[in-house]
Amino acid sequence: MDSRLQEYLSSCLREELTDDVHMIGISGMKGTGKTTNGKSTTYSNSYNGLQSEDSFLENVIPVNQNEGASSEKQNEGNSLVRTIQLTVFIASTIRFVENLQILMGDSIPQSLISFKEESNIVADLSYFERKALEELKQLVQEALNTRQFTSPKQQVQDTQEKPATDTSKLAISSEEVSIWGVPLLKDDRSDVILQKFLRARNFKVKDAFVMLQNVIQWRSEFGINALVDEDLGDDLEKVMFMHGYDRGGHPVCYIVYGEFQNEKLYQKTFSDEEKRAKFLRWRVQFLERGIRKLDFRPGGVCTIFQVNDFKNSPCLEKKELRLATVQALQLLQDNYPEFVAKQVLINTPWWHRAFATMISPLLTQRTKSKFVFPSPAKSAETLSKYISAEHVPIQYGGLSVDYCDYDPDFTIADPVTEVTIKPGTKKTVEIIIYEKCTIVWELRVVGWEVRYRAEFVRDSQNFTVDIQKETKMAPIDQPVLHHRFKVGEPGKILLTIGNPTSKKKRLLYRFKIKPFY
Repeated sequence: MDSRLQEYLSSCLREELTDDVHMIGISGMKGTGKTTNGKSTTYSNSYNGLQSEDSFLENVIPVNQNEGASSEKQNEGNSLVRTIQLTVFIASTIRFVENLQILMGDSIPQSLISFKEESNIVADLSYFERKALEELKQLVQEALNTRQFTSPKQQVQDTQEKPATDTSKLAISSEEVSIWGVPLLKDDRSDVILQKFLRARNFKVKDAFVMLQNVIQWRSEFGINALVDEDLGDDLEKVMFMHGYDRGGHPVCYIVYGEFQNEKLYQKTFSDEEKRAKFLRWRVQFLERGIRKLDFRPGGVCTIFQVNDFKNSPCLEKKELRLATVQALQLLQDNYPEFVAKQVLINTPWWHRAFATMISPLLTQRTKSKFVFPSPAKSAETLSKYISAEHVPIQYGGLSVDYCDYDPDFTIADPVTEVTIKPGTKKTVEIIIYEKCTIVWELRVVGWEVRYRAEFVRDSQNFTVDIQKETKMAPIDQPVLHHRFKVGEPGKILLTIGNPTSKKKRLLYRFKIKPFY
């Protein structure tokens, strides 16, 4: 608390000294060191110009809580309380309470803090954050005016290409720099971009600016703009692919490490330094193409949801894969700040989860909130909490076809209904048919181990047509059942699922009514 209070007061008093009065209140339980910290931090560390003992007011309480005080003290106390109330009211207009929470976050119970993804709308930022953003924008503008973002190599090239008479103009003309397709300081999308660098550096302006400079320099040297349109082949399209959106609208990226069990693919990707360098370029290209589809307008979705599948991953026995993965992660961490909203790591080995548990106390709550480590048995259930079933690929427990399949009846836009079937019970889905039509539906129970029956019951007669006789569905059966049935008269379709196990089951289904033909 001491260091953060010092940092806050220093920022308040950074401007030229004026006659303005700054009042800061620290409240809390008695005996926790508020007065000691306040005095030493305020005067000894932050503002030595205040020498008067009277400039620090301690033990300020409303008069009705100090009934033994004299009349003179009561009047003085009442006046002081009114002054503090007015100050608190003014301070609330700059989110003073929120700033103190940031300042003294270690003293706030974690259960009271929400770790949802932060808003990128400037009006939603705290006073500290808005001030840091403005300071960073000033540094960026100065850098653009003095062409600090242009790499030394590019400066030499520009000088050689321009006539000697244009050199002075080149030195004073403002350069234009774009990053992820967004020109810096041209519109409000730039604010969203700069916030990413600030969050990555805990809103330390100078550190964020240095990071931005390094990223722009790296992008120039790596040739990002040309790389985006380069043809690097489709050998790795099953290793990493984008598919659907999570419940918050973030595009979902899947990384399937088990694909490298294919020795031919592995050798083609990692067998020598040149191939590993190409893999790294492919990895950056994939991310760049995905990022350029994000919405960098304030309030837009500008992060992704990432699913890392470690099923049958050869990472432990494949040295080249480990090294390439570490290299890629380091590069992405240095040059792509705050682009992942959440990471779900599924089908991880037990030691992976044990290691995550061991280091968890060393991580900030914000960092921990971005990672999810479900057990292999809970992978599909965990994904369903974040991604609706129509967006989850079939191989991960949903009803969405993957990138290479085609379903003529259903698309990712067709919603899926999810029903929980309790142990030892049956669930019947009833679909009412009002006219002559063709009805199509698809259905699955994750993990099956249930009994399934489909039938049509006519309205006009007590007559039932078996579409699918009761069948025991095993885990090894096809993951999704597809049915098409022509109905010549009104009635209802009954889909019955019996769960004889001791575990609850998730039933997923959707249907469409089509013309009779």
